[in-house]
Amino acid sequence: MQRFSNTVIGFLNLFTLLASIPIIGAGLWLSRSTTTCENFFQTPLLVIGFVVLVISLAGFIGACFHVAWALWIYLVIMLLLIVTLFGFTIFGFVVTGQGGGMEVPGRVYKEYHLHDYSPWLRNKIIKDSVYWNTIRSCIMGSKTCAKIAYWNNLDYMNRDMSPIQSGCCKPPTSCNYYNMETMLSQDQDCYRWNNAPTLLCYECDSCKGGVLENIRRDWHKISVLGVVMLVFLIAIYSIGCCAFRNTRRSDTDYQHGENRMTKIKPRWDYHWWRWWHEKKEQLF
Repeated sequence: MQRFSNTVIGFLNLFTLLASIPIIGAGLWLSRSTTTCENFFQTPLLVIGFVVLVISLAGFIGACFHVAWALWIYLVIMLLLIVTLFGFTIFGFVVTGQGGGMEVPGRVYKEYHLHDYSPWLRNKIIKDSVYWNTIRSCIMGSKTCAKIAYWNNLDYMNRDMSPIQSGCCKPPTSCNYYNMETMLSQDQDCYRWNNAPTLLCYECDSCKGGVLENIRRDWHKISVLGVVMLVFLIAIYSIGCCAFRNTRRSDTDYQHGENRMTKIKPRWDYHWWRWWHEKKEQLF
């Protein structure tokens, strides 16, 4: 039972070590892609892949070969990862707490307003033009609006839309282009709308609101997953602490002085230590 924690840590880190390889491969593949949407996600994938690789390698070597310093590095990085994930999860719940869309009378779909979302998300969309141009290019390249281009009035009454379709592919439902008196007091998005396939409502606040709704939904799911991951990582960290304690004990709990051995077949580092000790004796 004393070595059970080392065995568990070894197997878990071998699994995550192998899992990091396709993550890094996916990031490298995306870096070669010419699609703007895919390039947008390449850096996070590469960072996650390399962090998982380093942590898993240190944990596997430390647990399986009883290397105390490798386990110490593993535990330090794991602690930093837990703290970072905890902060990111809390921040995610705070950011995604606002929004959700508004019901449209007589319609199945919802409409989304930019001012309903958190200030941090709004600033990311409004102030960072490069970020918005990247997302705009993604929407245009995805052909999302082409899916509703041939809807009739009955379809708009009875069919649902995604946040992107509702905000970017049509003008706000309240827009009235037939009554000149009401046109003067309409939403500004009504004037930004253009039925050209390359324009539509891509520069509308409603389009930015639809994008933020997509981000809000995805981030909320990631935050929920982050809670599960926190529980898992804390459990692994506890087992890792036990493995580190066992490894330290195997290095110090001897009964016969400096030439003591822990087992009949010593570890790989014991032979290296003997070689280094003999070379030092020859030199001095």
